[in-house]
Amino acid sequence: GQGFGRRHLHQRRIYTRASASYVKSVGWDDKLVNESYPWVEDQIVHRPNLVPWQKTVRDSLVEIGISPFNGFTYDHLYGTKVGGTIFDRFGRRHTAAELLASANRQNIHVLVHASVQKIVFDTKTTGKNPRAVGVIFKDENGKTHKAVLSKRQGSEIIVSSGAIGSPHLLLLSGIGPKKDLEKFNIPVVLDNKFVGKGMSDNPLNTIFVPSKTPVKQSLIQTVGITKLGVYIEASSGFGQSSDSIHCDHGIASAEIGQLSTIPPKQRTHEAIHAYKRQKKNLPHEAFKGGFILEKIAMPLSKGEIKLSNTVIEDNPSVTFNYFSHPDDLARCVDGIRVVEKMLKSKHFSEYAQLDQDTVDKLLNMSVHANVNLIPRHTNDTSSLEQFCKDTVITIWHYHGGCHVGKVVDPDHRVIGVDRLRVIDGSTFKDSPGTNPQATVMMMGRYMGVKILRERLGKEAGV
Repeated sequence: GQGFGRRHLHQRRIYTRASASYVKSVGWDDKLVNESYPWVEDQIVHRPNLVPWQKTVRDSLVEIGISPFNGFTYDHLYGTKVGGTIFDRFGRRHTAAELLASANRQNIHVLVHASVQKIVFDTKTTGKNPRAVGVIFKDENGKTHKAVLSKRQGSEIIVSSGAIGSPHLLLLSGIGPKKDLEKFNIPVVLDNKFVGKGMSDNPLNTIFVPSKTPVKQSLIQTVGITKLGVYIEASSGFGQSSDSIHCDHGIASAEIGQLSTIPPKQRTHEAIHAYKRQKKNLPHEAFKGGFILEKIAMPLSKGEIKLSNTVIEDNPSVTFNYFSHPDDLARCVDGIRVVEKMLKSKHFSEYAQLDQDTVDKLLNMSVHANVNLIPRHTNDTSSLEQFCKDTVITIWHYHGGCHVGKVVDPDHRVIGVDRLRVIDGSTFKDSPGTNPQATVMMMGRYMGVKILRERLGKEAGV
C-alpha cells in the first residue's frame, strides 16, 4: 500500500521472537524453529545501544511491577526486556534482502522493480483442482510479461506479499468469495469465502511526555510484556533540531502512512498537508521528549479486505474495526493506567515531575496532537475508553486474510488449488511476539527448509 513501505526507514524496530506457547499453538516444529531464528540473527540482528530515555522506561516498568527484568534477550518473556535491532552500531539498517546472500546464486534470479499483476491457472482439467501455472508481471518499464512454471515435479508459486498484498492478489487472480469476484467480472477460479476475512491489526495508543532537556532519538528498544494483554514500548527525541518537527517524526507521523488508520475518502493530500501545517505551528519544545506506546497484544476485533477495483497498484478497501470488541477496549484502558503509573514513578522525575493533574493534561494534549483525523470527542480524560478510541493509530502489524485452515493448509498450500502457497503474515491468526518481523523472517527460512526436505523426500521415493 502507498506509504506502508517507507515506515522502516524511520523506525529502528525491535527484533524479538514469538513465545514458546505461540510456536506450540500454531503447530510448528520446535527444533526447526530454534534453528531458523539464529540463522536470521547471525546475519542481520544486533544488540542495541540503550539511550537514556529507554533506560528510564526500562527502570520505571520494573519499578511499577512489570517484572522481572530479563535483560537483553530475543525471547518473549513476561516482564521487562531489551530486544535486538536490525540496525548495526554504525546506524546502518540490515534487511531480509541480505538473507539472499545465503542462497545458491545459480538458482535464483531477483527482479527488483517487477510487480506481479495476477496468478495464472489451468482450470481445464475436469475433476482436478485448478493448477497455478505462472504469473503475469510488469517490469521496471511497465512492460507486461508472463513467467511460466516448469513442468518439473515440485515446481510451485510462493506468494509472500504480506497481510494486505497476498489476499489482494488472490482475489484479483480469482480466488475468493464468488459474489465479490463476480461484482468485478473476475473469472472465479475457486470460491473461498474466507479470503480477505479475519483481518486484524494491533491497536496502538501513544502518550507524549515532554522533557526538561533535549532527549536523544531512539525507536523501540525496551518493552514491557505485561500479563494484561498489552505491551508497553517507547520512542524519543524527535525535536532534536528546529527542523525536525517539520519532517517525519517517527511512529506517529502522517507522512509515513499513519493515515492508513482512517477511511480512504478522508485520507487526502489536503488532510496530510493540513496536518503538516498544524505541526509547523507547534512550539519546538512540543517534541522535546518522548512517546510511551501501548499495543494490544492479541486483538479480538476483526475486519476484512475487499476489492475497490481490479487495479493491483491501487489499495484494496481494508477495515480493521479497532475496538469493536469490548475486551480490546478494556485492555487499552488497562494499558493507559500502566503508563500513568510509569509517569508518576521516581525514575521519570528526571524528565518531569508528573502528578495526576499533569498526567491528565498530557492525555488531553495527546488527543489533539494525534494524527489519525478521527473527530475529537472530549477533553475529559476521565473517559479512558474515549481516549483509546480517539487516539488509536497503527503499528503496522497487520495479519490475517489467508488463515491456516481456511485459505491455506498447515503446509501453507492454498486449499483447493495445486502448486500455490502463501507464506507470510496473512496466514497468522495472531501477531507473534511484541513485533512480528523476527517470526516472519524465521518463517521464510523454516518453510524453505521444510519444502526442500519434502522435495528431497519425493525424489528419493520416501
